[in-house]
Amino acid sequence: MTGMREFQTGATPTSGTVFDGVSGYVIIFALLVVSYALCAAQRATDPSPWAFLVILVTVAVVFRVTGTPPVIQHVAWVILSAAGLATIITALSSAGGHVLDIVFSAATMVALLVAPVAIIGHQVKRRRLNLEALLAAITAYVFVGLFFTFAFNLLSLVSPASIFDGTDDDSLANQLFFSFTTLTTTGYGNLVPSTATSQAVAVAEAITGQLFLITAVARIMRGAGARAGVPAPSEESP
Repeated sequence: MTGMREFQTGATPTSGTVFDGVSGYVIIFALLVVSYALCAAQRATDPSPWAFLVILVTVAVVFRVTGTPPVIQHVAWVILSAAGLATIITALSSAGGHVLDIVFSAATMVALLVAPVAIIGHQVKRRRLNLEALLAAITAYVFVGLFFTFAFNLLSLVSPASIFDGTDDDSLANQLFFSFTTLTTTGYGNLVPSTATSQAVAVAEAITGQLFLITAVARIMRGAGARAGVPAPSEESP
């Protein structure tokens, strides 16, 4: 009953700031929606600098919401601020180039990899099943989908051939669509990876999507059960 009550109310300990509990994850999810929209609007292979900037802000908020140690937060803020300033200067000055696109894509991948790890670690420690845990699982899942989006983007930038068969281009929008249909194992079939490397990444993403649901979400649920007084199943039991 306690666990169900917590899920219904979404009650979480809070220090009174907008970045605590449910509101913090709502902010993260809203920023992810903006990031997704900016990527979906990019009809070229070049990564969107504005999407990169929003993703940097999102990662900074993730560090704050998940209670990352202050020292790490400060270092991250310095790095993210420098990267954000460079992004703004690049976007406003219309500077660009193939090498810079590769740097943007790789840096975005790193940022998107760190965020879900921080979120899952945070929720495992909190051991609670409520609205906050549900939003955390959703945001981490979206982060994974965006990570593989930029994995395909980076691959297309360094590959001399198209990573998709047929007449479909290697735009960031197509890579975004393909990534999430692969992550969810929907597979509409309108986009098909054409190279061995892109096929390997697609297989890795499909497996990751399933493992995420099995492990990350299950660990959050198991933590909630332990907090509610439900004994966790013994690994030694036959």
